[in-house]
Amino acid sequence: MKASQLIESKYLKKEDAGDGLLVTVRYFKKENVGREDEQEMKWVIHFDECKPMVLNSTNIALIEKALGTDETDDWIGQKIVLFNDENVSFGGKVTGGVRVDMNRTKKYHAKSVASKAEGAKPAPVRSAGQQLEDMEDDIPF
Repeated sequence: MKASQLIESKYLKKEDAGDGLLVTVRYFKKENVGREDEQEMKWVIHFDECKPMVLNSTNIALIEKALGTDETDDWIGQKIVLFNDENVSFGGKVTGGVRVDMNRTKKYHAKSVASKAEGAKPAPVRSAGQQLEDMEDDIPF
């Protein structure tokens, strides 16, 4: 077991996203993400398949570009791909962090549109414990 797995969190961590996690946007909510003795209100995005993720300006911009709209109501029900980006920095140090994979999200939606046009069933979504590459579809991730 990795030491990072010992740290409990009610929000998505980089280790949860791994190499790729396909998730469906359920809703947004402003929540207190601060420690027990402090209040820090931030927007949080909730998913059908896993823990929610605290939003930052970078991920908001990536979702907007990946889904092609800045209207957050249009994001509900849409699928996005999250991953652990080792290049994310925090406090001047490279720490890694959860990022929205704009390219894989766009590819997923392009494939989904093509499948619907051909009458094929949609690609399955992996569970939070299943690796993205284990999905039984032909999306070229």
